[in-house]
Amino acid sequence: MFEIGGTELLLVAIVALLVIGPKDLPNALRTLGRYTGKARAMTRHLRAGFDEMMRQAEMEEMEKQWAEHNRRIMAETPTADTPAAAASAAEPAPPAAEIPPADRPLP
Repeated sequence: MFEIGGTELLLVAIVALLVIGPKDLPNALRTLGRYTGKARAMTRHLRAGFDEMMRQAEMEEMEKQWAEHNRRIMAETPTADTPAAAASAAEPAPPAAEIPPADRPLP
């Protein structure tokens, strides 16, 4: 982003030393470092929020795709082939109660 070479950095240091003075230069550099740290922390926080929003948007997109894929599969598959229907069809029906013949009296 900023391409500052060694000569430009040396020029900025000499100008800062002349303008600020050797007595106040350490305080100025400390203040500059503090503000730089705060700016980096805010940038990091902003980036983390942006990344979280992107992650949530991707998850919502994947959920939509999965729902569409599931809907398509369910539409293609007949309902009789579902596991619940197949399991109930495979079980034998319970035996019917014995019905006495009409010519025999009931006990």
